[in-house]
Amino acid sequence: MNKYIFLTKEGYTFQPGSESIEPDIENMQVIGIAEGKDSDDAFDNLIKQNSYLKNTSFNEVFSYKLDSKVGTTKKYHSIV
Repeated sequence: MNKYIFLTKEGYTFQPGSESIEPDIENMQVIGIAEGKDSDDAFDNLIKQNSYLKNTSFNEVFSYKLDSKVGTTKKYHSIV
C-alpha cells in the first residue's frame, strides 16, 4: 500500500486578528491522507473513511504520493 496526501486549491484563509470581510490569503487545504494501491484507490478509501467530505463544497482535489518522488506524482480528483 502507498500513502497519498489529498489537497485542494479551493478555499481562502484569514490571518489571525483580521477584520476584513475579504480573505487575506489564497492557499491550499489539506483534505486528508489515505493509503491505497494507487492514487484512485487511496482517494476511494479517503472518501469511505471520511464520508462528510461529500457534503463539502470542495470539488477539485489533487494528490501527491508521499515518497521521495513526491513532486512527480500529482494527480487530480473530483468530489462529486
